[in-house]
Amino acid sequence: MTNQYRAGRRAVGLEERVYLDLLRTSETLSRGISEVLESENLSPTQYNVLRILRGAPDGLACGEIGNRMITRDPDITRLLDRLEKRDLISRWRLTEDRRVVMARILTEGLRLLARLDGPVEETHRRQLGHLGRDRLETLAALLEACRRGAR
Repeated sequence: MTNQYRAGRRAVGLEERVYLDLLRTSETLSRGISEVLESENLSPTQYNVLRILRGAPDGLACGEIGNRMITRDPDITRLLDRLEKRDLISRWRLTEDRRVVMARILTEGLRLLARLDGPVEETHRRQLGHLGRDRLETLAALLEACRRGAR
């Protein structure tokens, strides 16, 4: 038996170990935010869309929303349908190009985000604040380098 195998299992390389640690960490951090969002009956993906639209008060094309999302959702139309049914966003077609569907956050969507801003910020602070500013800056730079290298 080679050094790579122990008790019938393959030894994990450093890159794979770090990758798995990133997944575990992401899942742990996501659970905390999901609990906050559940209080407003909102999924993390819906929250992401509302935050994107808050940053674009004149609205965005639905395709552009999809490009800016943290996690890709293949069914952006259904996602936007749910937000529109709750009167959190509105959609319309451009007159000059009817193929383009635009979306804009509505007042109720802004109110919802305003209610969530504090609890979300507090959750992030509770989850990551113990690292301190210098380590968080280093971590952010390392994660950015990981994303650049993975593209």
